[in-house]
Amino acid sequence: MKLYWQQSRKGERLILASDDDQGVEEVGGVRETKRGFDAFAKTFGYEPGRAQKGIPSMKEAKEFVESFSPWNLYDGGEGLSVEPAVRAEAEAR
Repeated sequence: MKLYWQQSRKGERLILASDDDQGVEEVGGVRETKRGFDAFAKTFGYEPGRAQKGIPSMKEAKEFVESFSPWNLYDGGEGLSVEPAVRAEAEAR
């Protein structure tokens, strides 16, 4: 399994992918808005605390998402760490 940030049109998405890139799942994301950055960490239930608006920086927003370890919700996700480099949209798969 691989865990990485991928650029998207208005921000970045946190992606959990199988080693063969056949299974790709978005487990979190950050987008830039006029008031700062909005961030969310995926969950299978209703947990409003896993989303936040108006975070001052991209770095803080990504730390917010990663603090929930949303990749642990998936089989094979436990024990992973996020790759340090952000991938461009085209190279993600």
